[in-house]
Amino acid sequence: MPRRNHSRRAGLTAATNQHREIGASASSARRVTTPDGDWLVRTVPGAHAAKAYRCPGCDHEINAGIAHVVAWPDEDHGGVEDRRHWHTGCWNARGRRGPTVRRWR
Repeated sequence: MPRRNHSRRAGLTAATNQHREIGASASSARRVTTPDGDWLVRTVPGAHAAKAYRCPGCDHEINAGIAHVVAWPDEDHGGVEDRRHWHTGCWNARGRRGPTVRRWR
């Protein structure tokens, strides 16, 4: 059988790639029920944290290489735009203190 020198994903649309990305994330996420709704939560180890994000709990940056939590609403698995990256401590304390005001927008 000849070897393929091209990606099998080359012909997929952006919507299909986004759906696959959300599906992969949703499959590795755990469902959490809280007073503010149902969430899908995934832990990101520091070795896999490649970008910096802004934590909605404390309004500080989560630098690349820092382990953190990604959460998004469970309603139809949400979308990429619905994901929020939280410090683990901020996610665990969100019931005691709400999200901060978005100063960066």
